[in-house]
Amino acid sequence: MKGNDKVLTLLNQLLAEELTAINQYMVHSEMCENWGYNKLHAEIRKQAMDEMHHAEWLIERIIFFEGAPTVSKLNRMKIGKTVLEMIDYDNSDELDAVRSYNDAIKLARSVDDQGTVDLLTRILKMEEGHQDWDEMQLAQVQQMGLENYLADQTEGAAI
Repeated sequence: MKGNDKVLTLLNQLLAEELTAINQYMVHSEMCENWGYNKLHAEIRKQAMDEMHHAEWLIERIIFFEGAPTVSKLNRMKIGKTVLEMIDYDNSDELDAVRSYNDAIKLARSVDDQGTVDLLTRILKMEEGHQDWDEMQLAQVQQMGLENYLADQTEGAAI
């Protein structure tokens, strides 16, 4: 089925955002594991896997519309040097993703593409969940202090 050119362009832009997020989250996840923050490692890795699903679904939709998915384009990654920087960067990116998906939904609605609206709404809700998690982490750091927060991210004393 031939898709709307504006929608296809936007789907490829969203795909670049998702592919960038996958890489950024995987680096952050592995850094947390290396530092012994196993709880953060697991949660950030889970979010990377969610982003992989988003990329997969966008690729499927682009192909359905007889388009060519652009998988070689990544946006600029923001790799944090500390856990707090990581969460700040990821939170900022998730806020941008929520805006991007809301804008994309408006475009899909304007061209009467309900299938794309449904897909983008599904992804939007997951992105909102990621952003909410980031906000919770930042609130916990503010409320309990960074040292206590980080101590809570380990699984006990190192051997």
